[in-house]
Amino acid sequence: MELRTADGVRLHAVHIPTTSTDVCAVLAHGFTNHTGTRHVRAIARGLSEQGLGVLAYDARGHGRSDGHSTLGDLEPLDLDAAVAAARRLGYRSVVTCGWSMGGSVAIRHAALRGGLVGGQLLSHPPDAVVSVSTTSRWYYRDTVAMRRVLFVIQNRSGRAVARVVLRTRIWPLPWDPQPASPVECIVDVAPLPLLLVHGDADHYFPLEHPYELAAAAGDGAQLWIEAGMGHAEKAATPDLIARLARQIRSLVPA
Repeated sequence: MELRTADGVRLHAVHIPTTSTDVCAVLAHGFTNHTGTRHVRAIARGLSEQGLGVLAYDARGHGRSDGHSTLGDLEPLDLDAAVAAARRLGYRSVVTCGWSMGGSVAIRHAALRGGLVGGQLLSHPPDAVVSVSTTSRWYYRDTVAMRRVLFVIQNRSGRAVARVVLRTRIWPLPWDPQPASPVECIVDVAPLPLLLVHGDADHYFPLEHPYELAAAAGDGAQLWIEAGMGHAEKAATPDLIARLARQIRSLVPA
């Protein structure tokens, strides 16, 4: 599929239909991933095998989509376009499922629904949100893995490597203004159902992040701490994907 965001960016997307149009999981991938990477494909396939419709897309600046990655700033517009596409496909309920950067995008997209991002209206909210391996705040650099990510983002040579090797084109200018962080806006996801998932072996974001997010979200959020799980898509086991599929169904009305 081809999608078009409210600010005019063309996105590449893949729809995996199922026999039912009850629930569609819209996948928002992590930084440097896209629909062609093995781990994203495995998640999409696993959710589909559990009977969910799946719509996965390449965020701006990633894979086969146009534009440049803004590291979560303008990406809620991408997710808004994907949710709109799922509605047009006839699904009764749409659940956004974001991973790492995509998890922060899913939180911001739901929290800012009806508001403006980059001067454009977010007009297609989901029915529920799943956020996996997500940071609570920007510019976190207390792990080696995140210091490496920030080097890639903030240096010309790092951005060149990302463009050539990882098929990820990064916008070179800093945020202006800086968008609200996930922990600052997550309370506004309510009353939409929200599931936070995080591994206790995440080498990017330690457990302080999901606990901060859950505390800020309040009683409406569920939190799964997964024993032995690392970070985001690469750490998703078939068992976790199957449990996520069952939980996604339970988050929306039957």
